[in-house]
Amino acid sequence: MSVGAVAGAALSLASAGAHAEAPEPTRLQFKDDGQVPNSRFPVLVYRAVFAKEGDVAAAFEQRFATNGWPPQWRSSVYDFHHYHSTAHEVLGVAKGTAKLMLGGEAGQVVSVQAGDVVVLPAGTGHKRVESSGDFLVVGAYPQGHGQWDLQRPDAKTHDASVKRIAQVPVPSSDPVTGKDGAVPRSWK
Repeated sequence: MSVGAVAGAALSLASAGAHAEAPEPTRLQFKDDGQVPNSRFPVLVYRAVFAKEGDVAAAFEQRFATNGWPPQWRSSVYDFHHYHSTAHEVLGVAKGTAKLMLGGEAGQVVSVQAGDVVVLPAGTGHKRVESSGDFLVVGAYPQGHGQWDLQRPDAKTHDASVKRIAQVPVPSSDPVTGKDGAVPRSWK
């Protein structure tokens, strides 16, 4: 198959998914533990946004970009607890499977597989606990919301992080479902 045909197939997949009804996300709430601030907003977990075949990474990149969350990287998830105090983040699982610990040490392990999406409000702790060898994620952040940072759990930097998190605006669009999606509805 030519590169053009692969790109066309990816765009067809992205376009088909962009108009399809996405499932309602699961909402997970995590409390501030004194080291990981977490968020007053829930983590959103969408299951099976895209089928596992085709170029799922390109489909996520297209969907996220269309909905105002420009993709910034393709990789894995760090294997240490961390969070972002200056930006919300979306993780689109493009290949493989993984167990992610969300919410810090006192959080919850969530299993994800190709096609799933995890939307993390600023301050939410996360790390990869285990994954398949082919695990691949597309990461994106809301357009115009500044640069994302990388914070590790630490009581000494906690209060400064909480102040930065409070300044992060609620995105006007959900990365999966757009302007009428779960982010603008449930992150008020």
